[in-house]
Amino acid sequence: MAQAGVAHQRVCELGMYIDLLEQAGVLAGVPGDARSLRIAYATDDSRLVRPDTLFICKGAAFKREYLLQAIEAGAVAYVSKVDFEVAVPHIEVTDIRHAMARIADAAYDHPSGKLTLCAFTGTKGKTTSAYYLRGILDAQAALDGASPVPYLSSVGYFDGIEAGTSKLTTPEPFELEQRVANAVASGAQSMVMEASSQALKYGRCDGMQFAVGAFTNIGEDHISPIEHPTFEDYFASKLKIFAQSTCAVVNLDMDHVDEVLEAARACERTMTYSLEDAAADVYASELKHTSEGIATVVRTPRFTCEVLIPTPVRFNVANAVGAIAVAEALGVTERAIVTGLRDVRIPGRMELYPAASGEVVGVVDYAHNGMSLQTLLCDLRENYPDRELAVVFGATGGKGVDRRQTMGAAAGTYADRIVITEDDPGPEDPVDICCAIAEAIEAQGNHAWQIVLDRSEAIRTCVRETCGPAVVVVTGKGQETRMLRREGAVPCEADGVVLRRALDEFFA
Repeated sequence: MAQAGVAHQRVCELGMYIDLLEQAGVLAGVPGDARSLRIAYATDDSRLVRPDTLFICKGAAFKREYLLQAIEAGAVAYVSKVDFEVAVPHIEVTDIRHAMARIADAAYDHPSGKLTLCAFTGTKGKTTSAYYLRGILDAQAALDGASPVPYLSSVGYFDGIEAGTSKLTTPEPFELEQRVANAVASGAQSMVMEASSQALKYGRCDGMQFAVGAFTNIGEDHISPIEHPTFEDYFASKLKIFAQSTCAVVNLDMDHVDEVLEAARACERTMTYSLEDAAADVYASELKHTSEGIATVVRTPRFTCEVLIPTPVRFNVANAVGAIAVAEALGVTERAIVTGLRDVRIPGRMELYPAASGEVVGVVDYAHNGMSLQTLLCDLRENYPDRELAVVFGATGGKGVDRRQTMGAAAGTYADRIVITEDDPGPEDPVDICCAIAEAIEAQGNHAWQIVLDRSEAIRTCVRETCGPAVVVVTGKGQETRMLRREGAVPCEADGVVLRRALDEFFA
């Protein structure tokens, strides 16, 4: 699909890209007479090729016919690890992913260097943190008479020109760079994004310049043969964010914090935050639960004040304080921080659905690994000690296989009642996934579970079988409206819509 927007790529000679790839250490070979070729566009999508295009041959499944189509459409040179023996110059590289990112960054004239780009990475909390910071920066923009701040998240994006639903947490290089270039073209002064471990590992962000790189936490997730083979690989991928950040923001309360702080030494400056260590640069204390969320006293190098965070759970306070730390690094005003956080709402993240009767509090969240689910259930157990805690969830197929055990263990330990259901089973049989989760629940001595494969019916069943005051948690998909099955992505109702309807039916 063509990428619309006002940002345009620069026109240059092929020699500019050749020099760039050589500087990046990925150039393996180039014809001697190709440097003066005019390049007006670069892409990895044969459908987007136009006259004077530099075409990147990407992916293990790439076919020579794609290159021939690109040449017919106007490609005058190509970048590849393989010589396809065609009639246009071949730029040979040793790493196509890193080469593509560098080319995309140069094609859009390094847009990240023309605004204040802030990136969050971590096992959990990236999306919530990004939305909190966006809320703060939007409040500052409103005070300054500026436009809303562009952002890229796993939920959706707004780049100052276009808005939509995200397919990847961090887009592939050409889309990523165009989104940032659109933000620059729209006149934006700052932008917020998430940097996934896969994006950092495979260099999607290569060449980008982060004003602030924030590390929320680290836990075991995405460990599988097709993602990260080991925790060490996963952790090392996350730490790459600091190599291209001017300022590091680090959560002192996370595991492996010493290693994170050591990696952060690559940055010119480090800002720390904590809910436990008063020595942190940004410190939150005196948490109080209110009907509107959690109020906390926050101390920064510039001010101390009370901040209201619209969430019922403590772990989101850490995400908010991390966003405050980034805002502090940027010099955002106290007023923008307080007002911006107060009004933030995050689709599919800790969304509250109270029943009209008051008997049941519904919660929709995106927790989709053991670490996130355990934290979520622990916080809800603490905040609602006198209510039954019921949870509806599943686990993805084809990746993150360990989630079946870790999520099952978390639910088996902390939930009173569990309904196991499908959650993007992909190439696998959802029955097998659900049974693996059930085994992990049973291992905790918890027998209060059942399997209902249809996700909408699972939510309805959990609400219908609720007796007395309860909290019903539906987690894993947030506000997603597609279910990934063997046949591909099929439409489904968002969890919040189904939960709201069930609560209205049974607890009006």
